[in-house]
Amino acid sequence: MTRHATTRSTPDTPDLTGLSYEGRMLPRPDDEVVDQGLAFDIGTLFGRRRALQVLGVGLAGGALAACGSASSGSGSTATDSATSTSASASSTTSSTGGLTEIPNETAGPFPGDGSNGADVLEQSGVVRQDIRSSFGDTSATAEGAPMNLTLTVLDIAGGGGPMAGVAVYAWQCNAQGEYSMYSDAIKNENYLRGVQVADESGIVTFKSIVPGCYSGRWPHVHFEVYPDQASITDSTKAIATSQVAIPKTTCESVYSLDAYAGSTANFSSITLTSDNVFGDDGGVHQLPTVTGDATGGFTAALTVPVDTTTTPTAGAAPAGGRGGGGGRGGPPPSGAPTN
Repeated sequence: MTRHATTRSTPDTPDLTGLSYEGRMLPRPDDEVVDQGLAFDIGTLFGRRRALQVLGVGLAGGALAACGSASSGSGSTATDSATSTSASASSTTSSTGGLTEIPNETAGPFPGDGSNGADVLEQSGVVRQDIRSSFGDTSATAEGAPMNLTLTVLDIAGGGGPMAGVAVYAWQCNAQGEYSMYSDAIKNENYLRGVQVADESGIVTFKSIVPGCYSGRWPHVHFEVYPDQASITDSTKAIATSQVAIPKTTCESVYSLDAYAGSTANFSSITLTSDNVFGDDGGVHQLPTVTGDATGGFTAALTVPVDTTTTPTAGAAPAGGRGGGGGRGGPPPSGAPTN
């Protein structure tokens, strides 16, 4: 090549003076700069990184700049490829945020999703935010300390972003430890059950009450996540089934109220670690952040990461789950599993 002491301003056509480039001798003076060999390219790469650090760009920016420069010439080097792969892996890790999938739990014997007979999800009016009162033929309202429950559903398979458009069905017992549609006293009611469709942020909110504590179970709220609202009439289409564990301090602050008679005694005989659902890890991924008090009401918030690439391992109600009975502060229907 002909070597002239000319000035070139673009980064991909650097200044050439004599037999050197950037103060270093060219090992192949008759070839282009991009054809000087791997050792020379590595020196150029690190030289650019140092320059970019001085300018405040940082190592990651320097690596990307070097890759861009090489690709505009004869192709990227092995060093460039390794840097690009590393940057891609880092981006994937940060985009998922290290999320842990919400634990799969049993739907229990009182789901009301059609898996064991009773089916509230076939009823018109089930899509609602305030689940404290029954809808349809009755209008009874569950007493108890108000609690707004907000669930934020995230899509692990999609990079950890919000799972907009999914339908979330939530249900729970009342202050006396009874489940509507199952317990004898409220078998004709359907309160404390409802569906919400997640907004663009993956958020659903239910207006409910703090659940009571019946014998053998830590206070909780059940929920199922469905791909969309059209899927809720088929319980086998649920992509996640889990439970929210109500924090100890929240329970203790409301169980002295008259509506929760019996809950204090039941609560004293159970712990998160002895519970047959939360006991494996103490409910670490199912304890919401709670603010408020028994007078003004509580706000509970839980993040629910869902991984659609895994096969759900829970959901269907245990055999023999449908029953009657259930008393004030006592166990759920006689003969049914306490889930």
